[in-house]
This record gives sequence, C-alpha cells and structure tokens, in this order.
Amino acid sequence: MKHNSNYLNGAEGLVKILDEHEVEYIFGLCGDTSLPFYDALYRLNHSIKHILTRDERSAGYMADAYARVTGKVGICEGPSGGGATYIIPGVVEANESSIGVISITSDVPTTSIGHFPLTELKQKQLFKPLTKWNEILNNPKTLGVNIRKAFKESTSGRPGACHLSFPFDIQNAEIPQEDIWANKKYTKFPSDPIKPDSKKIDLILKKISKSKNPIIICGGAIKNSFAEIELKKLSEKLNIVVATSVTGKGTLKDNHPNSLGVVGSNGGSIHTREVLKKSDLIIFIGCRAGSVTTEKWQYPNSKSKIIHIDNDPKVIGANYKTYISLVADAKLTLIALNKKIKKNNFGGDKIVKETKKKKFLEFNSLCKINKGLIKPERIVKEINEIMPDNTYIVVDPGTPCPYFAAYYNFKKSGRYFITNRAHGALGYALPASIGVKIGKSKNNVLSIMGDGSFGFAVGELETAKRLNLKIIFIVISNSVYGWIKAGQKSSFNKRYYSVDFSRTDHAKIASSYGIKSWTVKKHENLKKILKKALEYK
Repeated sequence: MKHNSNYLNGAEGLVKILDEHEVEYIFGLCGDTSLPFYDALYRLNHSIKHILTRDERSAGYMADAYARVTGKVGICEGPSGGGATYIIPGVVEANESSIGVISITSDVPTTSIGHFPLTELKQKQLFKPLTKWNEILNNPKTLGVNIRKAFKESTSGRPGACHLSFPFDIQNAEIPQEDIWANKKYTKFPSDPIKPDSKKIDLILKKISKSKNPIIICGGAIKNSFAEIELKKLSEKLNIVVATSVTGKGTLKDNHPNSLGVVGSNGGSIHTREVLKKSDLIIFIGCRAGSVTTEKWQYPNSKSKIIHIDNDPKVIGANYKTYISLVADAKLTLIALNKKIKKNNFGGDKIVKETKKKKFLEFNSLCKINKGLIKPERIVKEINEIMPDNTYIVVDPGTPCPYFAAYYNFKKSGRYFITNRAHGALGYALPASIGVKIGKSKNNVLSIMGDGSFGFAVGELETAKRLNLKIIFIVISNSVYGWIKAGQKSSFNKRYYSVDFSRTDHAKIASSYGIKSWTVKKHENLKKILKKALEYK
C-alpha cells in the first residue's frame, strides 16, 4: 500500500509510537488480523524485538513478569477472536496486581462488524471489567492519542493493565507523521505518584507512638515503587515487626532482624499468626488486606485498630474499618514518615527472632528426612543453599507457592520473588520466567511448578530453547492437583474427586524440546543435580 510521504499507516504508527515509548520487547502470537502490524514490525527501523510465544496466555504472563522485574510497561499482543480470549489471564493478573501492562489485540475490519465475519468479538465489552482502561482504535485521527493514554493509564495512580483493540482496516488507514511522539514520563511505573497528606502523616505518627505492639504488613506496592530502602529505615528507627503478603515477599530481606516474613494462609504459619493476634495496631501499606493475607479476615480481626495506606481508594475500608486512612504512594509516604518520626523501640527484632525459631523448628526437622518421597521443605532448603543471592525465584501458585513464600530466605530485598497471587491461575511460572529472564538477562532465574501447572504451559519450553535462555525449570511431580486435593482432605472428609491424573516423564518431554534434563528420585541426589543445572552451559 502506497502512502503520502507525510503519512504512515496505522500499523506503522503503532510501531513507531511504541518505539518512542522505549518499548524493547513485545510478547505475542501471530494471527490473520495482525498481518499489517507484523509487516510494519518487519519493514520499519526500530528497537523493538518481538518474542513469539506458543500461546496468548503465555504472552500475557511474560509481559506481566517482565514488567514486574523492570518497572517498564509490559507489552503483549494477540489476534482477534480466540486470541483475545486467550490473552485475558495474564492481563487480569497484571491489572489486579497493579502491574503496568498494555495488551494489544487486532480485530476484524470496522466495516465488517455486525456482518458475522470470522473471529468477530465485542472486545471492548470483554476487556472492560478486566482492565483499568481500554479502547478500540477505530479512528486513525485519534490513534496516537489513545496509545499514549494507554501508557499514562497503565503507569499512573494505581498502575494496571490497559487494552487496545486494533481493527484490520485502521491498521491500513493513513495517520499523520506529527502524531508520532511519546511522553517519556509514562514509560515506567509508578508515574505521577500521589503525595501524602501531611496532616494524615502527623496522625499516623501520633498513633504509632501511642501503640505498644504495632506491626506493618506490606503488599506488593513497596517493591513496585522501589521503596525498600525507605521501609528499612522506618523499621529500624522503630524496631518494629514487618510482615508481608505473598506478593510483598522481599520487601525486606528475609534475614533482616525485623522481617517476620509472609503472613496469611499461603506462606504464613500458626506462629506468625500469633504475632498478629498480639498486635494492638496494624499498619497496611500497599496491601489490599484480602482473603489470603488475613486468612479470610480473621487475622487481624474486625476489632483491630487499622491504619491503611494505599494508592487505590477502593481498597481502603473494603475489608476493615480504618482508624486512619491515607490514599498515597507508598514510597512518598515512607519518605514523609521517616522525616518526622522519632526513634522508638517496639522490640520487633526480639519478636521476630523468637517467632522464626519456632517456625523453622518443624521445617528443619522435615528437611532432614531421607526416607520416602522428597518433601517440598527439602527442595526449598537445597535451592536456598545453592542459588546465588540475586536469583529470581518464579513459582506457580499451586504446591510450590506456600513453601517458598514461607521458608525461602532472600538475602537481598527487591523483586526477586515472582508469583501470580491476584487470581492464582496455574501455568504461570514457566512463561513468566521467560519474561523475567528477558528483563534481567544477567541474573539466574529459577522456575518452580507442579506437574499440573507444567501441563498448562509446556509448549513454552520451545520458546525458551529457541531464545537460548538459561532458565532452570523444576517440576514437582506428584500426579495430582495437590492444593485442591488437600482441601478435599481437610474440609470434605477425604472425598477425593477428579483431582488425580497420570504420571508423566517431564524430563523426557523437556529433552524432546532440546533442553538438558534430569530426574531426581533420591534425597541425596537433589543437591548434586541442582549444582549440575546451575553450572550447565
């Protein structure tokens, strides 16, 4: 298609605007309605690398994980119809986790809508409840405006996922060259952070000073806003206990004297629960206080005094009556608190030390068992002893998550623990680890999943091999959807129904993709094989 020299077609415009926003990678899968976009990526001079995935779900998860470790907006794309429906899990996970992701799905021509063309779907209605903002790029004159708005929406306020539907005919329509520009402010998240109210800061400080056993519970916002140093300063000034949700793990390094670790039903323990029960003031920072972190809103209970700090006003008051609420950015809030707060000593280090002693007593005894099947605790311990401190640990939300959340000790704070706890869909760890490795190519990346999760995403082993990515994949094989079977055991009197499946030779499958593989059956071989995997080139 020929164009006026002062114009580009819509597909070319999208590529150039993405390039202006410093997009380095697009994760996606090809389709008929995406042909003009792919052709523009092929022909134009730009700095974007397209990562071909084997499933649109994987594209969404890769973009999500890439964004988590880099702070850059993750871009995923897919075709119309089934492609748009398949990409949804990664998009909704990013949105609920406050991760900046933009999903672009091509669509049928605007002129054919309502005439039953193949793959016609009402994409805007489909994505509306699943994203922070979405739009159809159905007018070439507003193409640039809407793409730039997607970047702004995905990074500002509470970051989240945005969706753009890109019809085939608009990809071929003319747009002016002068529409190609970007506001670089919105290439990373969080942008436009909300400043805290100074009066609320004073109230919070006053309430903390009057408490006897306060505790801070952090969600993912501390890591998302790169506020780990500020939190460390505050915890040490007050000598206060700091706990986290699963997503917040790594907010403080796990061996920090004030770091209690994860609380709740997916990484907490009866011992961490006791600390919560004894606290007279709960300070949630960037944490939704959802069902997992609070064990279905039991700990803390409804009578607890709550200070809730979050950049999303919808979160505050949703689950607890708040004594003081503050809608603000986590990092800016911590900076403000540190400027005014007076040194105190709530004995947090002693509480943490005693609690961890109890918590790890049973764990350490289970690690020593050399009979029967290899226990998850042993796997966590061996990996922890072997892997370098800057290793990214990517776990699926099934069996691996509670063990690694509870017992893996990160010796550095930061975004090293990656999991999808907003919706907890299986099949995340394998593709997400590819997104992590692409974002942090110099770091070791370890992907741990159950065999149920492996079945969801096994095709992406080809992607890892094609891209020559050094990732260690660990499949915990027990031929069962274990988390659900455990629920049937504990709550339904062992009435096991439709949770068991056939055993698979996962090493043989990985080998068929050209990936070096081992099978570990004996306890004494676990550490040896892990070392071989780490050293393999």
